[in-house]
Amino acid sequence: MIHGKVLKYGDNVDTDVIIPARYMNTSDPAQLVLHAMEDIDGNYLKRVRPGDIMVAGENFGCGSSREHAPLVIKTSGISLIIAKSFARIFYRNSINIGLLILEQPQAAEDIDDEDILFIDLKQGKIMNETQGKEYSITPIADFLEEIVQAGGLVEVVRQGKI
Repeated sequence: MIHGKVLKYGDNVDTDVIIPARYMNTSDPAQLVLHAMEDIDGNYLKRVRPGDIMVAGENFGCGSSREHAPLVIKTSGISLIIAKSFARIFYRNSINIGLLILEQPQAAEDIDDEDILFIDLKQGKIMNETQGKEYSITPIADFLEEIVQAGGLVEVVRQGKI
């Protein structure tokens, strides 16, 4: 179960906005996170808190294929991203590093910045406590939940679960 405040963004948020290429001279998440979302939201690091939920429009994570983008979002404290749709490689990279993502177009459309959400992954529900609305989601597959809970695919392999 996930409970948190929303940080909302629009369509076509690309990986160069999530973590600008000019900072790619390191792969240290603690250094990269200092520049997370700065070109689209200069107050991102002041606003984000551990457990918050990112909500976005269509094609979230388009652009380059680097894993740094979902890693920076996860490192900043985001527990989940809900979007209308994700770029294919971003979707895969997110799962690989243990960042939970969900596609739910109507919820992504309706949810506003700073709404408070409660997500029950087992029951397949997103509840917007601020607006009093509820949305259905496909419950997360057990193997995907295992990857996310372990902290990513590398950790699952390291633990000998695959």
